[in-house]
Amino acid sequence: MKRIGIIGGSGLDNPDILRDAEEHSVNTPYGRPSSPLKHGRIGNAEVVLLARHGRGHTIPPTQVNYRANIWALKEAGCTGILATTAVGSLREEIGRGDFVVLDQFIDFTRHREVTFHTYFRPGEPTHAPMAEPFSPELRSLLIDKAAEHGLRCHPRGTVVTIEGPRFSTKAESHMFRAWGADVINMSIAPEVILANELGIPYGAVAMSTDYDCWKEDEEPVSWEAVLAVFSQNAEKVTKLLLAVVDAV
Repeated sequence: MKRIGIIGGSGLDNPDILRDAEEHSVNTPYGRPSSPLKHGRIGNAEVVLLARHGRGHTIPPTQVNYRANIWALKEAGCTGILATTAVGSLREEIGRGDFVVLDQFIDFTRHREVTFHTYFRPGEPTHAPMAEPFSPELRSLLIDKAAEHGLRCHPRGTVVTIEGPRFSTKAESHMFRAWGADVINMSIAPEVILANELGIPYGAVAMSTDYDCWKEDEEPVSWEAVLAVFSQNAEKVTKLLLAVVDAV
């Protein structure tokens, strides 16, 4: 891999992160991506940064143009994608501030464009395999670099993606736990699906910010609580991604 796309949020727009940084506004057959693409270098790797929810976090999860985002990174020549996401923990052992290197997802969204294959060519139906949606190579690098940096990191986890922007009810939260989900968020699906359809290796590190609302001895999740934990740990996420990019 020589050019890595990074989809994320806070900290990654710091101009000091990239050498030779340039910004490119692009369009795609699916419309404009969430933000202009910021090209530059980290170590020996070329990097393209994209803010999933826009630079000011103005785009709600359902309204993110996931197809345009992934297509734009493909057109920019990215041969791998690293994604960051804030998640709620559905397991006692995944605490606030912990990292989880995702290996499976459950798509519980209902209103999103989830495929590039909106029609089939005659005699050429296209059904993307999705048994192992996250790149083993990128997962291994995330796990190894988290250990090197002394980060509390869970080496696997299943994320359930809900529509949002509302949080779960207690009944939903308990249901997701019963389904085997370990964490919950609003953005990994269909992002990982679309990357797989275009053949781009995709790895994601999740940061646990709360316990959703299943845990009776904890306050139910709030946006303020999510921001507080994410802000405290944003520098750790950034350092982890920089280490992985430099090792790719």
